[in-house]
Amino acid sequence: MNTASKQAANAYPAFRYDGSGDLARIGLIYIASSVVMEEEMWAMSAPGVSTHTARIKLPKVTVQGIEEMMNAPELEQAARLAGAAPIDVLLFGGTSASFLHGTAYDHALIKKLQQWVPGPRITTASTATLAALKKVKAGKVALATPYLPEIHERAIRFLEENGHEVVKSACLGISDDHALAEVPLEKVYDHVLSVDHPDATAVFVSCTNFRTVGAIEALENKLGKPVISAIQASFWHCLELTGAAGAKPGYGQLFAGNVARD
Repeated sequence: MNTASKQAANAYPAFRYDGSGDLARIGLIYIASSVVMEEEMWAMSAPGVSTHTARIKLPKVTVQGIEEMMNAPELEQAARLAGAAPIDVLLFGGTSASFLHGTAYDHALIKKLQQWVPGPRITTASTATLAALKKVKAGKVALATPYLPEIHERAIRFLEENGHEVVKSACLGISDDHALAEVPLEKVYDHVLSVDHPDATAVFVSCTNFRTVGAIEALENKLGKPVISAIQASFWHCLELTGAAGAKPGYGQLFAGNVARD
């Protein structure tokens, strides 16, 4: 290093990391009453990855409530607002809202988002889930959700129409969005263990307002197979689309190749 370079390097004191997304900026369209996805994405993010959110209202976690949210003009508004920032990828952070009417519905949602926000890469929680299951080479799966039965059954249908037979599943029957976020991690852990099956090659945990990522490593150690959650898969897919190795260690087998180096 020459003298001028040494002087420049010593011109300022050491600064602390300030959350800058210089590695990858994720734009997130998320439910206004929800909290978990943002928290878990920040928990999994290595320095250099940031999340920037625009919100839409969900009346209730029912088929009717989800349809009302998806048909409201606020969806386009939220997409355009999120896309106004210099983001690298735009994520629709609703699992049931993207699988509600099947794979074609999810694909149509991505096309709408691409029209509204043509710059960044686009994904949804459901698209990310399928990509994650492919990454871990999953075939038959077990399914754990916090949903009402009517939404739980649509999750099964979505997985099976995409080649993942659901060999065992269970739901908690929750319809209030705040209540979803209040399920303790210990209960999530027990819920996931309850659906495991010898024929399941992976376990999928749906819902982006349902705590999961803090228990994934423990669950994988217990079950000896990949555990994929909607939030974990969504964050992973955003990193995949941007080419960023931006995950902290300890959040599951899925992140092999995406963990940031020290």
